[in-house]
Amino acid sequence: MRQKKAISDAVIERLPLYYRDLLLLQDAGIDIISSEKLGERLGITPEQIRKDLTCFGAFGKKGVGYYVSELCQQIVEIIGLQQHWKIGIAGIGHLGWALANYKTFGRLGFRTTGLFDVDHRIIGQNVGGVEVTPISEMGEVIQREGIQIGIITTPAAVAQQVADQMVAAGIRGILSFAPLRLTVPDGIFVFREDLSIGLSRISYYLTNKKD
Repeated sequence: MRQKKAISDAVIERLPLYYRDLLLLQDAGIDIISSEKLGERLGITPEQIRKDLTCFGAFGKKGVGYYVSELCQQIVEIIGLQQHWKIGIAGIGHLGWALANYKTFGRLGFRTTGLFDVDHRIIGQNVGGVEVTPISEMGEVIQREGIQIGIITTPAAVAQQVADQMVAAGIRGILSFAPLRLTVPDGIFVFREDLSIGLSRISYYLTNKKD
């Protein structure tokens, strides 16, 4: 499926929202949905949905809507979820533990095959079906398992060092929960999730809401 033009980050960020909701529709036994109904479910205008999908080709049938299973598969191909990406998680504290047990990863086409920590109390434990190994062996496991994506949930003080180790071992993309900007070579994709920023935004809007 060939893209017609450069696609904005905003469009790319909405595609997983469409895919996740389409999976729910599949589970509910719904075969066809209109852009209007899909928009109502997601809080996105039907015009925006149609515009987003048009970036990648022609989808759906005029006067009928989108065939749910077909659009699901098309979005899988657009995002690249058919690659069955392998994930390694560094830092198996509360957040890392939760992510290791996050079942939706598998349904989205991601498979966790490496867990790493420095705490001897955690090393050797089986978490979500994967044994936690010492972070000193992370590079070896990444190369052996062919892990392409790394998730960092370590303390900020060691996050850059962990990122360096991941990149050196062949990691191509990193999702970091550490509250700092990571420096990586060109060609490595890094995205940061910061829960404190999200909570602070909520705090701002609650504090400044109109009566």
